[in-house]
Amino acid sequence: MTAAGRPIPDDQAEPPAPTLLRSLGAVDGALITIGATVGSGIFLTTGDIAQRCPQPALILGLWAAGGLFALAGALAYAELGAMFPRAGGLYHFLKEAYGRVWGFLFGWASFLVIMTGGISAIAVGFGEYLGAFVPSLGSGVELFSGAIAGVRWKVTGPQMTGAVAVLALTGVNWLGLREGALVQNVATVLKFGALLVLVVVGLSAPAPVAPTWGAPLPPGSVVAALGLGLVAVLWTYDGWYVLTFSAGEVRRPERNLPRGLVLGVTAVAALYLAINWVYLKALDLRTLSGTSRVGEAAAAALLGPGAARAVTLVILLSMFGCLAANVLCCARIYLPMAEDGLFFRAIARIHPRHHTPSNSLLAQGVLAAAIALSGTYAELYTTVIFAQVLFHAATAAAVFVLRWKRPHATRPFRAWGHPWSTGAFVVACLVVASVTLVQAPVRSMLGLAIIAAGLPAYAWWSRTAR
Repeated sequence: MTAAGRPIPDDQAEPPAPTLLRSLGAVDGALITIGATVGSGIFLTTGDIAQRCPQPALILGLWAAGGLFALAGALAYAELGAMFPRAGGLYHFLKEAYGRVWGFLFGWASFLVIMTGGISAIAVGFGEYLGAFVPSLGSGVELFSGAIAGVRWKVTGPQMTGAVAVLALTGVNWLGLREGALVQNVATVLKFGALLVLVVVGLSAPAPVAPTWGAPLPPGSVVAALGLGLVAVLWTYDGWYVLTFSAGEVRRPERNLPRGLVLGVTAVAALYLAINWVYLKALDLRTLSGTSRVGEAAAAALLGPGAARAVTLVILLSMFGCLAANVLCCARIYLPMAEDGLFFRAIARIHPRHHTPSNSLLAQGVLAAAIALSGTYAELYTTVIFAQVLFHAATAAAVFVLRWKRPHATRPFRAWGHPWSTGAFVVACLVVASVTLVQAPVRSMLGLAIIAAGLPAYAWWSRTAR
């Protein structure tokens, strides 16, 4: 209407604001879950676990326990995601259960360190493995160096490769959700297929060793050994929740979001157990516990030295798929923060043609690439591990909180096994947080300090929004 009360002609009406498109189905969701979870950890972690728990049955038991942990978390997050099917995932879950400040603190930490640091760490890891095939980009190659404020700074081949990979995937996702999902899905299908081939061939090949299922544990605290082994397993499962960040782009989220999470986590758990069976068949416990690159060592023991090279290529593909899934989904966290007035307003922009959170993607991509080039990605990411686990515990506990605060709210999906499954997940998160605090008290406290630094930022943005 005009000021005089006359209707505005249709050709002068303001066009509707662009929105995200709901074009992801259950299969897309499952592939994103697999892609974001399966990186390099499954090829490396078992050696560390075997060193702490040199007993085959316990090793497989820890991997099964990790799968149940991820499944319990996925069920809790599926209930929350079906209730609040919006871009941002945990930002909304924490905000709805505890208040806006808790959602903001998660988004703050994610943008500064958790997600951008994780993306840069994956990207540089991808660059490390690419260096095995392109020596001119290897870790020993220093592309250039300099000094900034008296601090020497150098850029190696993997750092440059990682930064370029982040920016390239950011560009693909900027063009559209289907374009980004297509790259991610193709990479995930290829790596999952390659891992299945590795499992089938590995289980069919003659076994160099026979696992001693009743092998005694070394002297010491069995509980402590199991706890440290479980922590390593759980970090290898990290990424199972990433789909919730893209809940605002899932078709029929009340059905497809839970299916994507559950199918993806189940597939990952089954794959991890099968691969570890191959490891135990290929390597004796002494060799296994002394090997960091377990995947390549097992392939060489079963199929010869040439197979190790093939596994290196699979790891390269696996890390690229993991990177693609995280670049796609994590940028969706900052969009609702900006829409709520709790972040830079420009981040709230949705591209009118591509219907993607274009500025959020660009901000995430530039920061992650800068972290990769700075060489501080590992330090930043490990600093907030403690706080990240606490966020997961608080998010799962939100199922209890919201069932109490909003008993009559519509819940298209209810977590199976609740309250037992959800409660076990919360307890497991707290146990992992405790172990992390004991192992790295300084970094854990520094991570909490980074989170706390978001409080004055929240006060400023919330006052500006009002």
